[in-house]
Amino acid sequence: MKHLPAVQPGCIVEFLQDNQPVIAWVLEAVSGKTRVFTIAQREAKLPVSRILPWTGPVQAAGASRSEMLEALRTHHSRRDNLAESIDTLEIWELAQGELAQADILWLGGLVFTDPTPDHLAALGRKLLQTKTHFRFNPPQFEIFPEDVVLRRQEELRRAEERRRLVGFGQDFLRALWDRVQGKATPLPQADAEQEAKLRELLMARLTAPDDRDSEAMWKTMAQGLPEDPWLALLLAQAWGIVPRHYNVHLARAEYDWEPTWAAAFAEEVERLRAAHAEADLPQVATPFITVDAASTQDIDDGFWAEAEGDEWRVQMVLACPALAWAWHGPLDLAVRHRFSSLYLPEGVSHMLPEALGTETLSLRADGPRPALVVECRVNAAGEITQCSPRLARVRIAANTTYEAVEKALHDGKIPMLKAALAAALTLRQRRIQEGAVITEQPDPSISLHGDQPEVRVHTPASTPSAQAMVSEFMILANTALAALAVEQNIPLLFRTQNIGLPPECAGVWSEPQDIYHVLGRMGPSLLECVPRRHATIAAKVYATFTSPLRRYVDLINMGQILAALHGAPPPFSHADLEALLPSLCLRAEMVGQVQRARPRYWKFEYLRQRAKTRHFPAVLVDAGTPLATVALPDLALFLKAPRKIFGDKLRVGQRFHLRMGRVDPLCGEARILEAFEV
Repeated sequence: MKHLPAVQPGCIVEFLQDNQPVIAWVLEAVSGKTRVFTIAQREAKLPVSRILPWTGPVQAAGASRSEMLEALRTHHSRRDNLAESIDTLEIWELAQGELAQADILWLGGLVFTDPTPDHLAALGRKLLQTKTHFRFNPPQFEIFPEDVVLRRQEELRRAEERRRLVGFGQDFLRALWDRVQGKATPLPQADAEQEAKLRELLMARLTAPDDRDSEAMWKTMAQGLPEDPWLALLLAQAWGIVPRHYNVHLARAEYDWEPTWAAAFAEEVERLRAAHAEADLPQVATPFITVDAASTQDIDDGFWAEAEGDEWRVQMVLACPALAWAWHGPLDLAVRHRFSSLYLPEGVSHMLPEALGTETLSLRADGPRPALVVECRVNAAGEITQCSPRLARVRIAANTTYEAVEKALHDGKIPMLKAALAAALTLRQRRIQEGAVITEQPDPSISLHGDQPEVRVHTPASTPSAQAMVSEFMILANTALAALAVEQNIPLLFRTQNIGLPPECAGVWSEPQDIYHVLGRMGPSLLECVPRRHATIAAKVYATFTSPLRRYVDLINMGQILAALHGAPPPFSHADLEALLPSLCLRAEMVGQVQRARPRYWKFEYLRQRAKTRHFPAVLVDAGTPLATVALPDLALFLKAPRKIFGDKLRVGQRFHLRMGRVDPLCGEARILEAFEV
């Protein structure tokens, strides 16, 4: 067959509808437009351009509808039967490399001796289905080369795999959701590959909810399920691939909790241990002490103070991991990613390898260690009149605790502690005069007991004097070193809070309602490379140095100071710090979220476990409308509830006992059912 008949009344044609060929009888053909009768017994108007390039045969015009339908069914059946015997892959092998594209007549000549319109239509139908090897580009078929075919076959395989996975996954996720709801719905049987891919998808959505690569498949699979931000976590828990109290924020931060992370850096750890042991440093005989919680192992600061007339000589001693530290090396990059130590109810994960952070570099009272000694002079007005840092080898006289120091201060038998407290209170008073905001609230200790942990909350003994002494000396060291760095043009990472605070916010606040009030006035502090004031601390310039074993920012700042003491260029120029700042801020947010969210989660779990058996003391801190806010001092939590629950006449500071309803630790929500005034 050399030519195909023109589109005319009585001609049998095909056109595409929903990507499928539809056979039809031409009733009219005028000026590029046609009216056809389809095998579905419907009439349709079509432009000639929609007619597929296999036309014919032409039947006698004027046939009845039943005759047209019979002819369409006959040709349709014949074409389907012919298509079954056509091997389009054989046609592709004959055609590829010869032409980039060809019409239906040329392709038909490869397999048929004298093709009829039905032969060509059958071939056209089969070619339309073989999308991996041919593409219909009217009126011709594009013939793909072998590399394109292989790529499209792989794409098709993946698409089919995805289609099957989505179909199965929808049923599987619905069954998991039933389990979340407490139903004993059996899970559809998954093969190993499906199970692995579903696990991978759930973990991807759980750990990276903004992941674009998995978003489309997740939305399709989870269609019809609640739009809960924790849906992936709940489903994963129902499946048992993560435990009930899974630390999702830790996973999202990609923070390696187990101390075994440091095994890969054993050689570098040994090098640092040797460097600290062999460092040629002057000995300092000052009997420094450290004050920490009893469980603290990574001890990174201590002090000694003495009165000299109406002034004080205060020496702070800081652990010195920056000595011999290999900046930008593998260990440095790993520690940079960790960013800080984590102190959670589950335990502690140290920023540094434990062999360094809790042993070699920790300021333990078991032998001399290299340290940064920061000596300051403080006058009677609380002003810093001198600051002189130096690197030395020190010996810690005692590792003591807040409770022990508080008792010693109360007994008044240790002159050094009396001098230290006097200096600290003078420094604090000076800061308050300059607008400092200081909050003192109990820091509840949370402990977990058992495999399905019972949460216990304990409020440690109050140690206000010991806490004030340690915090003021750390602020003193940070403020003095930051000012020295600015004076000497040493690049640092500064902690800033350049906001305006009302004068009435200045002071020491311990009542829940006062703390809530001042916290509402305070903005967040920022990490910047430019020195600015820190309003809450009342410092013209502030940078942190005092926790170099626990915070990477402190480690960097200490490295900058050490370089200056040695007369060497700093490890990081100002431009280097500016370039590094975005990634540091990102890590600060992600790791900080773990430190904030996890204790809060366990506090709400504590409420949930006891909601039906006890009431909880609370203080009204804001009598707002329609929601009032109460503080739970024992847990350091603020909760909101409808004002009407607390009665008609409310006053800030009013005390209640609360009866709780539903508590959701994951969302950090607790419903207050009743409030009984105390």
